[in-house]
Amino acid sequence: MKNLKNYILSAAVLVAFMSCSKDDDNPVANNVTLEFNNTFGDTPIVLGDATSSTATKNTSEAGQIHHFEEVKYVISNIRLIKADGTEIPYNVNDLDNGATVVNQANAETLSYVMNDIPVGDYTEIKFGLGVKSELNTLDQTSFPNFYANAGENDTEMHWEWGTGYRFTKIEGFYGSGNDDLSIHSGSTLTDDEGGNIVQGVDAYRDITLTLPTTAVVGNSAPTIAIKADFDYLLSGQSHTITLGDNNATPSIHTAVEMTKFVDNLGGASTIDSTGMFSIISVNN
Repeated sequence: MKNLKNYILSAAVLVAFMSCSKDDDNPVANNVTLEFNNTFGDTPIVLGDATSSTATKNTSEAGQIHHFEEVKYVISNIRLIKADGTEIPYNVNDLDNGATVVNQANAETLSYVMNDIPVGDYTEIKFGLGVKSELNTLDQTSFPNFYANAGENDTEMHWEWGTGYRFTKIEGFYGSGNDDLSIHSGSTLTDDEGGNIVQGVDAYRDITLTLPTTAVVGNSAPTIAIKADFDYLLSGQSHTITLGDNNATPSIHTAVEMTKFVDNLGGASTIDSTGMFSIISVNN
């Protein structure tokens, strides 16, 4: 009887070992975390009011000193690209489960976890700065969670006068007198010749970033650290901007002026597909 018990115990241990080995050999879907680091160059941004002595200050190419009191932006339409070119979309048509508002004042929003990413080796990531036109309506019914997230908790990422979302919202101060800096971006609507409401300025930008190290999803759950360098706001690849009455506040700057900020932050079409974003590291 003792020998029989030992045999049964040994067999159970062997089955458990084989089961573990089988699981290790066949990894399943896992999470990928996007970690957003908002900076001026390589210096992390610290927010502050007009007279703050601790806020991170930056000097633009035009020589204007500025710092921020508020930094928020929308990330959506996320896609991971495998080494063989296969594109894996992540809830790209679902703002509730595939979009987020990054808010520098709220540390929890600086990390975004994507669940159940298929096993594979990923070498690229694509995502949208803003919301693509077909989803850019304040649809509380279809996407109640994102609608609330973009409007509550002081995010204020809804346009007061329109039906769409703000894509970026930057408040701060510039110059020796700490003049107000207030830059909001988002797509606009306009009337066509027939009186129909159509897309005006499309402020959505598609970002493409090559990963310096392959993100291996399966037994590991990688973290991709992404830098958003807000030095690009005034000193981007597309435009060097000097703040003034025509482009410092959203109530008076034009759509043309707004597009300059959008191009700097999100890139200008095929000329620049990275904008202010770059990859810091991949941690498997």
